[in-house]
Amino acid sequence: MEKNKYKNLVAKHTPKENILCNGLVAFVVGGLMGVLGQGLIDIYSYFFNISTSDAAMLMIVTLVFLGCFLTCLGFFDKLVHFTRCGLILPITGFAHAMMSAALEYRKEGFITGIGANMFKLAGSVIIFGVVSAYVFGLLRLIIIGG
Repeated sequence: MEKNKYKNLVAKHTPKENILCNGLVAFVVGGLMGVLGQGLIDIYSYFFNISTSDAAMLMIVTLVFLGCFLTCLGFFDKLVHFTRCGLILPITGFAHAMMSAALEYRKEGFITGIGANMFKLAGSVIIFGVVSAYVFGLLRLIIIGG
């Protein structure tokens, strides 16, 4: 098959996405995730009588747990299909990436399955997060001076 015919065939059958609608849905869902996070911080700091920084740590743990739990139940992928990037970009997306890899390779054992494959997708996020934090920390040290 010629390249042009193949490209036309692929273009004909490729689903069209509404970028504006997808962006709006992701924006609203991401905002609701922010509201949920702030609500958890307020609830934890009020009921446990702890500082907001400690409550923020509990909020992160709660969102990671919810992301992992919904992934284990099989609901997270369905929610992401509806909400687009609104659930993938926050920390719930990182929890989903770790948990889905762990679930996929669990039959191969703890070491060669889960341990060796759990960080396949999330490893790059961790590496680039640490490297960028280091670089921005150095820039701040140079510019501001400590």
